[in-house]
Amino acid sequence: MVCPRVAPAESDVLTHRLPPATGDRRGSPRHGQVLPMRNQSIARAAKRPFRLGTDDVQFLRSWIEKPLATGAVMPSGRALARTMASYVDPESKGPVVELGPGTGPVTQALVDRGVDPSRLVLVEFNPTFCRMLRTRYPTATVVQGDAYRLRRLLESYIREPAAAVVSSLPLLTKPLRTRLRLIADALTLMATDAPFVQFTYAMVPPIPKSYAGIRTEASPPIWLNLPPARVWTYRAE
Repeated sequence: MVCPRVAPAESDVLTHRLPPATGDRRGSPRHGQVLPMRNQSIARAAKRPFRLGTDDVQFLRSWIEKPLATGAVMPSGRALARTMASYVDPESKGPVVELGPGTGPVTQALVDRGVDPSRLVLVEFNPTFCRMLRTRYPTATVVQGDAYRLRRLLESYIREPAAAVVSSLPLLTKPLRTRLRLIADALTLMATDAPFVQFTYAMVPPIPKSYAGIRTEASPPIWLNLPPARVWTYRAE
């Protein structure tokens, strides 16, 4: 999760009026010039206590209870969520499936990009997160279940090929065989050339590039996320 940069309000920027100059030095400020004391304002901002939001606390609690299932200590940061959503065309036809939405940061990024919430199929294992998602996105379809059994789980929900599958699942905590089965299931549910979007904190791909029948694309590292992440997209060839 990216901690938001704290910018001091105008009223918080301290100013200091310089004393009268005792001599005419080249490059010295003029008498009475008002300068912002940026170092002091930054120091004051740094001393303000860091506060976790409600979503952060809930996510952290889930991670403590089931670290391998949750995969991350904090929800995806805004920069990462926006990058993942950027691979989804909001004008495309069909549902947009999200795997492991958690508290919904990527879900919100998809909505902000222009995806109608009624097109969203949100697959979440955690019942607490499911309740949160149903409250925040009442027109979306929230499916509680194991995303690693994707085709069987969604066979009664997907009526037409999906426009995209966007995943925040901790794939690298799973055996390769499980990952390959997931990507195979996802590709069978998606339209031709639709993307499977996955992020990882590791710099290695969660699905090997040598896997036959798919083409792979990687984003640059997203340094603004904490920890830094990378987004991988897979499409059927």
